[in-house]
Amino acid sequence: MLIEARRSLLILVDLQTRLYAAMTPCSSRFLARILLLARAADALDIPVLVTRQYPRGLGPLLPELAEALPDSVPTFDKMTFSCCADRAISEALEGDRDQVLLAGIETHVCVLQTALDLAARGRHAYVITDACASRAPADHRQALARLSREGVRLASVESTVFEWLRDAHHPQFRELARAIRDLPKTDSDS
Repeated sequence: MLIEARRSLLILVDLQTRLYAAMTPCSSRFLARILLLARAADALDIPVLVTRQYPRGLGPLLPELAEALPDSVPTFDKMTFSCCADRAISEALEGDRDQVLLAGIETHVCVLQTALDLAARGRHAYVITDACASRAPADHRQALARLSREGVRLASVESTVFEWLRDAHHPQFRELARAIRDLPKTDSDS
C-alpha cells in the first residue's frame, strides 16, 4: 500500500531538547529529516500533530522544529507513552485520515507503543525509520524489527515524500525533490 497525502496524518513524537540531547544517533542529519517531513506535510496540506512528553522534565520542543511548524499545528503535552492513551491526542486522531505516520523519539518506547496502538485500532501505522531514534542503536533496531513483525509499515523520509508527491508533475515536486537532494548525507555535510 502506497502512502497517500490525502489519507495521511503525521505525528512528531517528543522531539524535545533534553530528550533529543540524550539520543545517540540524533544529529544534524536526523534533524534535517524531521524538518523535511514537517515542510513536506505543510506544503502538501497533510495534518501534523506534535507531542511533548513531560515537558517540565524533558524540555520544550526543539527550537528548530518549533520555528519550522505553522502556528496552526497543535501541540499536546502528555504523560502516557502511547499517544493513543492520551484522551486529547486520541480525539485529535479521529477522522478520515487512516494512514498515521510517526517520527520522533524514542523508537522503542513512545513511537513503538503509539504505532502498535494505532494498528490495534485498525489504522495504517507507518514508522519513518530514519526520522526516529533511541538512546541505544540496538533499541532502535529491535523496535523496528518488532514493529515489522507486528504489521506496522516502515518507510524512509525520502520514500514517504515521493509517495506523497506521486509523480514529477506535482506542483511541489521541484521544491521537495531539491530539499531531498540537499539533505546531508553525513553530519559533516551540514
